[in-house]
Amino acid sequence: MSSLEVYFSDLRKQFPALEKTVYGKRLAYLDSAATSLKPRVLADRMHQYYLYESANVHRGAHYLADQGTRHFEESRDSVAQFINADSHDEIIFVKGTTEGINLVAQVLPVSS
Repeated sequence: MSSLEVYFSDLRKQFPALEKTVYGKRLAYLDSAATSLKPRVLADRMHQYYLYESANVHRGAHYLADQGTRHFEESRDSVAQFINADSHDEIIFVKGTTEGINLVAQVLPVSS
């Protein structure tokens, strides 16, 4: 097995849905425009949040909201570091591609 095959095999293992067999073949998921598959680490973290930490970030004055805000900001730091952004302030999370495109469209100057 080549190093690239090993890499993709290891990558597939991170996505539980890709363990499925459909019509006798390994699942290939190509509908990421509609929704993306979630890696196990994300699903596990979301599970932890929904069961034990559920609160609105930046909106509450209690322990769970503070904890959620801290984790949210830490994730912005991680993404900023991963993409080599100058600051975590450059990282804006949106609900989906359409919201992101609309946000960019609203802040870009209109050329004449």
